[in-house]
Amino acid sequence: MNKTINCQVECLNGCILGEECPNKEFVAKTSQFLENTSLDKMLEMAEMARLKKMSEPPKWIIPDDF
Repeated sequence: MNKTINCQVECLNGCILGEECPNKEFVAKTSQFLENTSLDKMLEMAEMARLKKMSEPPKWIIPDDF
């Protein structure tokens, strides 16, 4: 039986599917990133992303019935 769950909601305290998790490949990549990247580098990456977001022009959403 293939069980579909919303990992963002149901796995907040850890994966509930264990070996049946369809996202196991991402766990390995994330673990590797955390082991090989210093906290200073992660903070630098977050700051670069924040500055990029702030420098983008505003996005206007015009309703259809305007």
